[in-house]
Amino acid sequence: MNTPVHRLTPAFGVAGQLQAGDIAELAVQGWRSLVCNRPDGEAADQPASAELAQVAAAQGLAWRHLPIVSGQWRDADVAAFADALRTLPAPVLAFCRTGTRSINLWAQAMVGTLDNEGIERAAADAGYTLNPAVLRRVPDTSP
Repeated sequence: MNTPVHRLTPAFGVAGQLQAGDIAELAVQGWRSLVCNRPDGEAADQPASAELAQVAAAQGLAWRHLPIVSGQWRDADVAAFADALRTLPAPVLAFCRTGTRSINLWAQAMVGTLDNEGIERAAADAGYTLNPAVLRRVPDTSP
């Protein structure tokens, strides 16, 4: 597996783009659910979410596709991500091109559940810098 996986909590981790061949190894490592935060067609070398979902199902992993354009998530996206974390079997591994949008969604979903310093420390320990607005939970007022 070429994509580094970062476990932030016992129940959650992030990774960059997964390939179909990575999924069996993730199942062996104990991951029980995958959340794909990339829209299909974002890059030419990206596998389609339907292909990855099929491989995940064959490995006994739950799957959720929550496509987010990089840097353009809204409150509804954060709510859907938080719902995935609540309802999917843990541990959950979320991924996107680099893991950045997945970790920012996680951080925003954790505001009020985990302390901000703990969220920032978990992100930094995994090598990510959070978007400064994430921990302020600025409501999305666009239509």
